[in-house]
Amino acid sequence: MSKNAFPLAVLWDMDGTLVDSEHYWSISQNRLANQYGAIWTDEDEKGVIGSSLYDSSDLIKRKFGIEDKSVQEIIDHLTDEVIEQLRQVLPWRPGALELLLELKQAGIKTALVTMSMRRMALAVAESIPFAAFDVVIAGDDVRYGKPHPEPYLTAAAKLGVAPIDCIAFEDSVTGLNSAAAAGTHAIGVRNLVELPGGSDRKIIDTLVGLSATNLHELRIHE
Repeated sequence: MSKNAFPLAVLWDMDGTLVDSEHYWSISQNRLANQYGAIWTDEDEKGVIGSSLYDSSDLIKRKFGIEDKSVQEIIDHLTDEVIEQLRQVLPWRPGALELLLELKQAGIKTALVTMSMRRMALAVAESIPFAAFDVVIAGDDVRYGKPHPEPYLTAAAKLGVAPIDCIAFEDSVTGLNSAAAAGTHAIGVRNLVELPGGSDRKIIDTLVGLSATNLHELRIHE
């Protein structure tokens, strides 16, 4: 395969990569902490960025001492609040929407790969003024969440492409580990947490300036 044929698909994380929604989660988690007389720190928040909602909500249940809600009920509560905030203002990460449009115009396949619930992923996808994604893989679509490779392996399989022919954009260590373990070209876009480099990933400052014609420059694996 020539470099000009790369990538065949681009796989997108959602929170913090496509949309600047991490602070919405923080607001809802702090509200819940206050309700139960608990404290949710910035370090707590950074620690769950990119994680499965099942894992982070289980942590919240234990940390806040919540006895009247199940993990699923905590997930539903947080998801409802974040969706409501996104409906008021949907803040795109710099360069994300522009690159998505270019990819669609160039005929490059795309997938949304998020640990948020499917109904939230669809709420974001359906707010985009064009058919941005060929496939949506959400936290409730997989058995194992990030950092397990299953979410990205599933997305690539549904798109009908090999992981090595895909670029995956992520903003969290957990997400990068998932994308790298799946064998994609894992690209970290700096946002709220420090992203360590490595031979199986590249770290960039922004999506601004990327286009369908220069994405081959992000190639990691030959």
